[in-house]
Amino acid sequence: MGTLAIDTECVDSDIYRALGFKELGKGVVGTPRILSLLSSLLEESVQRNEMESETVKFKDNVAMFHGLRAPTISIQHYIDRIFKYAGCSPSCFLVAYIYVDRFVQQTDVHLTSLNVHRLLITSVLFFNNAYYARVGGVSTAELNRLEMSFLFGLDFRLQVTVNTFQRYCCQLQKECWEGNQIERPIRACGIKDSWPSKSDTQCAPTISR
Repeated sequence: MGTLAIDTECVDSDIYRALGFKELGKGVVGTPRILSLLSSLLEESVQRNEMESETVKFKDNVAMFHGLRAPTISIQHYIDRIFKYAGCSPSCFLVAYIYVDRFVQQTDVHLTSLNVHRLLITSVLFFNNAYYARVGGVSTAELNRLEMSFLFGLDFRLQVTVNTFQRYCCQLQKECWEGNQIERPIRACGIKDSWPSKSDTQCAPTISR
C-alpha cells in the first residue's frame, strides 16, 4: 500500500461506527459501509488493471485463481452474498482486504474480473469449506486448492495485529472523508508488526493490482 503513516489514535468509536463495525446485532438495517467501500475499491482496481492490460502484458503469476470467463455477478453483489450467507462480521471483510493486499504484493498478481471473486471467497474462508464453496459458487475441491495456494502465497502470514487493523481502518475512513477512491486501491505496504519482510520498514507504492 501507499504510506500508512497514520496515528493509530485516530481509530475511535466514530470511525468503527462509520465503517459499520458497530452496527451488527443492534437492529440496524442495511449494508455496513465497509462492504460498499471495499467493493468500490476493488472495482476501481480491476477496471484500472484491465485498461492497462490493453497496452501492457501482465504476467499470470497465479493462474489457479483465474476463471475462463468473468462471473456475471458484480463484486458488490458477491460481497453482499458472502455477508448474507457466510455469517461473516463486517470486520472479517477488512481482514480479508488485508489478506488480499498481502497476497497481491507477495505474488505480484494483478486483480482482474477473472480472479477477484475467487480471491475474495478464499480470503474470507473459514470452516467448513464445502459451505463456503456453495456460497462462492465454486466446487469444494477447487476451493480447497485455492485455499492452499492462497496460504502459500501469503507465506502463512495470517496474523493481523490490532495496530495493523487500526491503520487500515484509518486509511479507509480517510478515503470516506475525502469522498473519493484511492488512486491505487490495492497497494503493498509492509506493516512491521504483522507482516515482516526484507522491506518491512518501508511502504512503497506499486502498480495497481
